[in-house]
Amino acid sequence: MPLEVKIINRSNNPLPQYATAGASGMDLRASLAAPITLGTLERAMIPTGIFIELPEGYEAQVRARSGMAIRQGIACVNAPGTIDADYRGEIHAILVNLSAEPQTIHPGDRVAQLVVQQVEKVVWQPVDSLAISQRNDGGFGSTGKN
Repeated sequence: MPLEVKIINRSNNPLPQYATAGASGMDLRASLAAPITLGTLERAMIPTGIFIELPEGYEAQVRARSGMAIRQGIACVNAPGTIDADYRGEIHAILVNLSAEPQTIHPGDRVAQLVVQQVEKVVWQPVDSLAISQRNDGGFGSTGKN
């Protein structure tokens, strides 16, 4: 059964929606009065006009769109950006232009995707040691290249 989430749409765009039946993320669109051009390495918070009320125990993640990344070199700076269940403000996509040319974001452009997931709360259990694993403390490329 789908999760029901309260939403306010103050943009001129349709509600976020899944592009295909198997999609995990819903497209977020730019809610802009006029186009915004990002220079190389320039960042901007792009408003979406979307406000949501997630149930306790859930989060929404703002993620990059692969098409924008490969075609325009535009990425989400804090991907995934977390929208907590108690946040009621407008959702923004924080974008950066990683290409060598200026890139323009137009009103209504699909600028990010939104994924809603259930999250667990953690209760820390202080201990003096941790179980040994095959990887143990190896990280940052320690498993080598294949």
